[in-house]
Amino acid sequence: MKNTALTTTHESLGAKMVPFAGYNMPVSYEGVNAEHETVRNSVGVFDVSHMGEFLISGSTALDLIQKVSSNDATKLTIGRAQYSCLPNETGGIVDDLIIYKIKEEQYLLVVNASNIEKDWNHISSYNDEFKADMKNISEGYSLLAIQGPKAVEAMQSLTSVNLADIKFYHFEVSDFAAIDNVIISATGYTGSGGFEIYCKNDEVKQIWDKVFEAGADFGIKPIGLAARDTLRLEMGYCLYGNDIDDNTSPLEAGLGWVTKFNKDFVNSAALEKEKQHGPKRKLVAFELNERGIPRHGYDIVDGNGKTIGVVTSGTMSPSMGTGIGLGYVPPIFSDVGSKISIQIRKNVVPASVIKLPFYKK
Repeated sequence: MKNTALTTTHESLGAKMVPFAGYNMPVSYEGVNAEHETVRNSVGVFDVSHMGEFLISGSTALDLIQKVSSNDATKLTIGRAQYSCLPNETGGIVDDLIIYKIKEEQYLLVVNASNIEKDWNHISSYNDEFKADMKNISEGYSLLAIQGPKAVEAMQSLTSVNLADIKFYHFEVSDFAAIDNVIISATGYTGSGGFEIYCKNDEVKQIWDKVFEAGADFGIKPIGLAARDTLRLEMGYCLYGNDIDDNTSPLEAGLGWVTKFNKDFVNSAALEKEKQHGPKRKLVAFELNERGIPRHGYDIVDGNGKTIGVVTSGTMSPSMGTGIGLGYVPPIFSDVGSKISIQIRKNVVPASVIKLPFYKK
């Protein structure tokens, strides 16, 4: 089990530590609901240093990225980031990721912790043709997510950059907490605004300490992975391994907006054909109409009790106090307002398909 550079810090703060994607990670400190509300209302800090980072450089870096990713990376300019996915050869998704254009001919790919080796091997297998320079820098870098509506105000004293000027999915490489060349990225997985901070492992403790000093008057708190999951689910953000995987297509998963057919990429011809005919199932968001908590793996049933799909993510929403979830159903049940039910143990609980996000500010 690997540790992040902040593991002892989390333990000293009384975090409940659990194995996650091969790392010893903080799942909670004071409880998921309290931590969730901190991020929705003020500012919280996640250690997500388990995520993977690949640096792809050289004159063919963009060509390689265009081949392996579904989105159109030619749209990136220096200082911009892009959400994308890595399609596999059989219609599914190797991983979802964020691509940063650091400078001309240099890109940073940020991938899911559980998929680092798989993603590296997949991208490498296509690099035989392009021969771009690839470096796996995951082990040397840390990542903090400083999230919440007060993040800009709380963190402004730590940098010379005007944080309010960094647009969503843009970033600056600048000073932060008296450390130079830190990536300050206006991205996140919570839907409450804020930043993600990329730095070297030997810099992250100083940054963590200064972040908490600067945020003291704003009610800043450390946040664990459990609240990260409820926050992302309230926004309807996909979680790899639950809502998307090697057997779900980007089009089924509602990721058509990051699947661009103006270029040739892995399995693009088959995916374009799927788009023309329409996917055989769709990922939908649903809200329970009665009391209950939907969980990953529960059956989705129709009015006759026939199983029509499966819940991929579910929880009791801390913000709304209702059961919410995502799951795959046939297209006929995918329209907003469609009536479905969730098999929760022996009970069949009625639910309605709704438009994302669940949580609206």
